[in-house]
Amino acid sequence: MKKKICIVSGSRAEYGLLKFLIIKLKNSKFFNTKFVITGAHLSKKHGLTSKEIIKDNVSIDKKIYLDLSNDRKIDITESTSVSITKFAKYFNHNKFDLIILLGDRYEIFGAAIAAYFFNIKIAHFHGGELTRGLIDEGIRHSITKMSHYHFVSTKKYERRVNQLGENKKNIFFVGALSLDNILRYKYLNKKDLEKKLNFKFRKFNFLLTYHPLTLNTNNSKNQINIILKALDKYKDCGIIFTKSNADTDSNVINSSIDTYVKKNQNRCVSFNSLGSLLYFSVLKHSQCYIGNSSSGIIEVPLFKIPTINIGPRQTGREKSNTIIDVPCKYNSIINAIKKCQNKKFILSIKKSKNPYYKKDTINNCYKILKKINKGDNIEKKFIDI
Repeated sequence: MKKKICIVSGSRAEYGLLKFLIIKLKNSKFFNTKFVITGAHLSKKHGLTSKEIIKDNVSIDKKIYLDLSNDRKIDITESTSVSITKFAKYFNHNKFDLIILLGDRYEIFGAAIAAYFFNIKIAHFHGGELTRGLIDEGIRHSITKMSHYHFVSTKKYERRVNQLGENKKNIFFVGALSLDNILRYKYLNKKDLEKKLNFKFRKFNFLLTYHPLTLNTNNSKNQINIILKALDKYKDCGIIFTKSNADTDSNVINSSIDTYVKKNQNRCVSFNSLGSLLYFSVLKHSQCYIGNSSSGIIEVPLFKIPTINIGPRQTGREKSNTIIDVPCKYNSIINAIKKCQNKKFILSIKKSKNPYYKKDTINNCYKILKKINKGDNIEKKFIDI
């Protein structure tokens, strides 16, 4: 009998990571796979990224709607509560042997809690990582403690999940799914990409994504304005913005970006979501990534271009030498951009190694999932070190 698996995604980032694994599991004769979407996928305000899934011909088995129109702490808390309730109702009518979850967002946290209460074994991707500037930090480790199988992206994170009391036998160092995905895409050439984006690339181009610091959201407007002021110094450079995700205080960041793009239409363009193919194609034709997204740490180094990582959002993650860490200060950002335009530094990162890359990640994950026994004990033993 086929193993019944449920895969959950709530954002453009998760889907981009899981896409080819979802397709492989959907097409497998060993699994009966249901794909559930929630969160920003179903929010017009955040790009309605379910459209990308439909374009990929990936069948969606269930849509769980959350109200993401507001971004206050009370709104995010209520959305988490609604997520738990709606996933609980779904699990009450659909029995699964395993649920696959990735990352640390509050929508995913809701799905994890519901699955845990329904005694559904959880396979968690990207556990053991650190992001000290975010509430995601606690959410990620909480999901790890509710999970039975752990698919981690580096050896360091493998040790950390073990340190959290998880059994080594159920921790698998597979690398980052996204890097395997990147190698499978055929990127758009510059001419086709410019037409698609309605944007003319310059000699030097930035791709920028900046998210709120969810442990300290009071300064979001000030932070994004400092970044935009620094970019004003580079009038001859092109800028592609991808907007902030559905977190507390994201509205103020996105509003500032909208205002800036209107004033600089000759060299700027912004998108709620580019989708994986366009996003990676933009990286292929950009010279620098700016912001505080995990993508700048995990994915961008594969393109051999520098990342200016601003602020503490990604503090604790493993990083290659393509990453330039700076505080959100005008002069620090200016100096980092100057470094990114330095020929010697650009040449030095061409030989960089990405700690998140491991060959054949998706096929290895698939093989591990095949070996997981339906009858495995639901009980977990805390492993003391």
